[in-house]
Amino acid sequence: MAYLDLTGFDRQPASTQAVAELTALEWQVVAIAQRDRLSSLEAPSRWARFLAIFFGGDRASPRLADSKLEALRRIAVLAWHKGYALPKQEIAAFHASGYSLEHLELLLARVSEGRSALNEGRAR
Repeated sequence: MAYLDLTGFDRQPASTQAVAELTALEWQVVAIAQRDRLSSLEAPSRWARFLAIFFGGDRASPRLADSKLEALRRIAVLAWHKGYALPKQEIAAFHASGYSLEHLELLLARVSEGRSALNEGRAR
């Protein structure tokens, strides 16, 4: 019978996958997205821009300069308004910008908690 000496090896956990995290700036983008309307995802029409010039009013949020943060903002706005019902093309754009499935799950879980807390507050 053979004996294998493993005393010199450190045992690693079976799962060595990195845990998905968002930075403080990214969480701030998610929080700001809560107040954005779905219309902020669309480019304003010529008529809407004309009216905004003469009458002021609520303008859509400008696009973020960082394309990765803009993809995060877009998916967060949709999550705040629609929950888990996200368009496939937005999920694809989110992944294409460098975020993983774990990032999306983390974001959706946090937004879901926030939506539940808001609904509980309105029910009182």
